[in-house]
Amino acid sequence: MLREEINELMTQTGPGTMMGDLFRQYWIPALLAEELPENDCPQVRVKILSERLIAFRDSQGRYGLIDEFCAHRGVSLWFGRNEESGLRCAYHGWKYDYTGQCLEVPSEPEKSTFCASIKLRSYPLVKVGDILWTYMGDPAKAPPLPEFEFCHVPSSQTFTSKRLEEANWLQALEGGIDSSHVSWLHSTGLKDDPLFKDTEGNKYNLGDFKPYFEVVEADGGLYIGARRNAEEGHYYWRITPWIMPAFTMVPPRGDHPMHGHFWVPIDDENCWVYTFDYQPVRDLTPAEVQAMKDGYGVHSQNIPGTYIPVNNKSNDYLMDRDAQKRGDTFSGVRGIAIQDASLQESMGPIVDRTKERLVTTDVGIIKARAKLRKAAIALKEQGITPPGVDPSHHRVRSASVVLPKDVPYIEAVADKLKAQPGVRQATV
Repeated sequence: MLREEINELMTQTGPGTMMGDLFRQYWIPALLAEELPENDCPQVRVKILSERLIAFRDSQGRYGLIDEFCAHRGVSLWFGRNEESGLRCAYHGWKYDYTGQCLEVPSEPEKSTFCASIKLRSYPLVKVGDILWTYMGDPAKAPPLPEFEFCHVPSSQTFTSKRLEEANWLQALEGGIDSSHVSWLHSTGLKDDPLFKDTEGNKYNLGDFKPYFEVVEADGGLYIGARRNAEEGHYYWRITPWIMPAFTMVPPRGDHPMHGHFWVPIDDENCWVYTFDYQPVRDLTPAEVQAMKDGYGVHSQNIPGTYIPVNNKSNDYLMDRDAQKRGDTFSGVRGIAIQDASLQESMGPIVDRTKERLVTTDVGIIKARAKLRKAAIALKEQGITPPGVDPSHHRVRSASVVLPKDVPYIEAVADKLKAQPGVRQATV
């Protein structure tokens, strides 16, 4: 369990909070590149770390991420016009460029320099892979751009989606580093999901419901190893990298694509889940991509024109009790991503961790919390740069392997946990 004040430290990410300051040391996903598909396209509302912003793409293709509200009288610029390399407020015509600098105040005298003194808060917005990333910290301390492998393989080898989750970012992240629930919640998905089924490793997940966890420090976060019994004299290991503050990779299964998530706080009670699949050595097949779009694997099927899952809290995730009784799905909810979301959201917007009772399989969660808290305190009190900021920390992979029982997993798979262009993933 956590004391109430520690739970608050871990879950609050708005301006001026300790965890919010920590997040502001990193490049984080702000939106998908598909949301701003062309020059002068409609602007998009963006809320992250409790800040309300507007993203747009100007006539020269430059991306802007600026304060949502006009400096004049606070009108939302979502109602404005994206025109001629700027965003013009619909109320009185004040115009801003992609850096938030005011370009025109039409009501002022022709020779007035008033607009030069007006500049909205703004953040950089840069496309890397399928994602538009932003850095919301001190501009003088901006780190190099992200180097996660899925962002840098050819576009034919990767697919990224996002969905809204109505829960605090931390409880969503904790679900992402908890491998023990797979044998229960996702048990039927291992058998019938087209992006999970028919792999050797599945039988070990379904044959051993008492995994042992061994967590190892990594430069950028943790390696969380989950061990299950395999054939005689061997263990089946699934190793999940967690890179601070909110990146995880799910260990692969067979030749299915590798996948993982970013958990980005919208505010203290909601987060965006960015989900990626990729293959380091081959193109994704049309069938794989279609399955992702249809909500299989770790993706969700969203309401058209939104990033809100079709199965969501408002409709009880389309829970099917008959299917649950028949065993078609263990929880009665379809889709691995929504199975996770339904239970994480069921905890409430911010789970009360003073009441929890953790067990041995929660060691990854316990150590991740401790590392986040330690980093936030060190940043505040000593100005120490936290783990995961350095792009070299991003070049990781998850892995699944079968090893003799007397072989330490971290020694046996050290090279396999590094992203190596053109090298196949370590998978069972």
